[in-house]
Amino acid sequence: MKGNHVILSVILIITGFIVALSYQFANETPNSQLITERQWKKEDELRNQVLFEQSVNRNLAEELRAIQAEITAIEEEIAFQERTYFNLVEDLDRLRMVTGAVGVKGPGIEVTLTDAHYVPDGENPNFYIVHEFHIQTVIHELLVTQAEAIAINGQRISHRSYIQCVGPVIRIDGNTSFAPFVITAIGDAAKLHDSLHLPGGVRDQLLSDQIEVKIEKKDLIIMDPYLSERG
Repeated sequence: MKGNHVILSVILIITGFIVALSYQFANETPNSQLITERQWKKEDELRNQVLFEQSVNRNLAEELRAIQAEITAIEEEIAFQERTYFNLVEDLDRLRMVTGAVGVKGPGIEVTLTDAHYVPDGENPNFYIVHEFHIQTVIHELLVTQAEAIAINGQRISHRSYIQCVGPVIRIDGNTSFAPFVITAIGDAAKLHDSLHLPGGVRDQLLSDQIEVKIEKKDLIIMDPYLSERG
């Protein structure tokens, strides 16, 4: 009987342990489920918060892009206005130089027109001297080639200047000038020089009229403002 008591005691101990373990597991399971539900709700709240913040960020990014587009448009408008003002100032300065309102200096060319040294016997000497239309032809070509300023025998001319032929002399804005006539022009020296040397151009026309022509490039030409007063 003692052996049976021992076996029965062991069985009872094991059974009690299993019952105790089952009871403990049964008590812990609701707590675990409760913790899991709380975590899920917290995660869901965090997820919703993240989605809300992302939506706010997208709206802010769209507003930022719209503001940047406005700023870009304003900057382009300002740049356009600055270019416009700059071009206007350049045009005004160029007009002042062309009209002779200001002194000017720079590279350019010098064109010297001289009466023919030889007049054949029986020929009209008037056909062998420089006339106002010869000078006007040179000036017109220089202006077309964008000369910034022009002077004749050191006398600055403006957009209102007039040239008259009076016998063997020429009057420029009422001032008498004699041959040789030195026409100076400020601008792109190479461009001005080449324009006068075009085949069949101004130089060839002058030579065909028996006018002696000398054209030189100059590194520096200085001209005073146009100061003549006319009534």
